Amino acid sequence: MNNPFKMVTLFFLLLFLQVFVLNNILFLGFINPYLYIVFVFLYPLKENRFPFLFYSFLLGLSVDFFSDSGGIHAFSILCISYIRLFFIRIYFRKIPADYPFFKLKSESFGKIFNYVVTLTIIHHLIYFSFANFSFYNFSNVLLNTIYSSIFTLLLYFLGTYIFTKSE
Repeated sequence: MNNPFKMVTLFFLLLFLQVFVLNNILFLGFINPYLYIVFVFLYPLKENRFPFLFYSFLLGLSVDFFSDSGGIHAFSILCISYIRLFFIRIYFRKIPADYPFFKLKSESFGKIFNYVVTLTIIHHLIYFSFANFSFYNFSNVLLNTIYSSIFTLLLYFLGTYIFTKSE
């Protein structure tokens, strides 16, 4: 997905989907999917990380604006955007010379699964830690993180399966 038009479309599609559809889903009273982080997974790798970090922050800030959450989404998506390259080096064994040729869909499912699960859990842990902001609710933070991560991952992999072309 290297086309800038596709990335702008993805940005606004994920923002719209998160704000108007997914924020209104509250499964079992506390499970909420945060699918807007897919932007971090699908954004192409480049040497210059500043535009990517800026767009990720802007997406998180936009979700915060509509959710009235005070910057928690912006901070959590910015954190996973910043550490994304570390996990790409670990899971996919890529070096900066490989970045222009890297496509997530060309990798094996196991590597993609580990990468997406790790970043999703980190995002949700940061988000729910700041949302609760208390050690008394640590079990609540862990439960929200686990259940919302499962729901988010289920939607991500289901959407990937449905919307990708079989070759």
